[in-house]
Amino acid sequence: MTVDVTRSAALAAIPHGFLGRRGGISGGNLAGLNVSFGNRDDSESVLENRRRAVDAVLPGGALVTVHQVHSATAVYAAEPWPQDARPDADAIVTDRLGLLLGILTADCAPVLLADAEAGVVAAAHAGWRGAFAGICEAAVEAMERLGASRDRIAAAVGPCIAPASYEVDQAFRDRFLADDADNARFFTQALDAKPHFDLERYVVHRLESAGVARIDPLRLDTYADPDRFFSFRRATHRGEPDYGRQISLIGLPG
Repeated sequence: MTVDVTRSAALAAIPHGFLGRRGGISGGNLAGLNVSFGNRDDSESVLENRRRAVDAVLPGGALVTVHQVHSATAVYAAEPWPQDARPDADAIVTDRLGLLLGILTADCAPVLLADAEAGVVAAAHAGWRGAFAGICEAAVEAMERLGASRDRIAAAVGPCIAPASYEVDQAFRDRFLADDADNARFFTQALDAKPHFDLERYVVHRLESAGVARIDPLRLDTYADPDRFFSFRRATHRGEPDYGRQISLIGLPG
């Protein structure tokens, strides 16, 4: 099975892709293109899956990842870090040719950004904590420091958990409303039921507030499509012992 790559028209001029679980060699409940070393997968399988992911987007590219911690920290990458020396961050930016920025997700929203004219790209991991803290804005600001312009930046929001599957508690909703009463629009709630949160729409809102010129939400639900995507929440609901992560990639050709 070939590697499943979804691309965005907003980023068409830049090598990029949102990858699913198809096309890898991992087995069991991690079957497919699991790219995370943070689970019970065999390390050789993960390395092969990562090689396949890179080849599907930017053959010969050097993969760059960070230790994702649900923060609002964006870092500049001049070259890949060793696996055991990756910085704690949730967005990576670069203007270096041949680097392929990678973000791992399993329900959180991956965001890929580019200013093709300036030759600056970024990848961000936007779970609710990071998005709420300002990871999208941090990525845009880091791109600006490299010469990008907000009115030229295009962004795409990749596969993430959809509101139908994203039930939260009232305290979660109250946190967002305390920050901004208008955040109520990102929640739906039936009578006598818990709220549901629209993560993708909220991330789009934060990108819009940061002045990003063009935004493409792909509207792909990780939870509802087990054949195509890994999902932390789905694995939890099923009582599975572990879960895989997919990768989203963007880079500048060398």
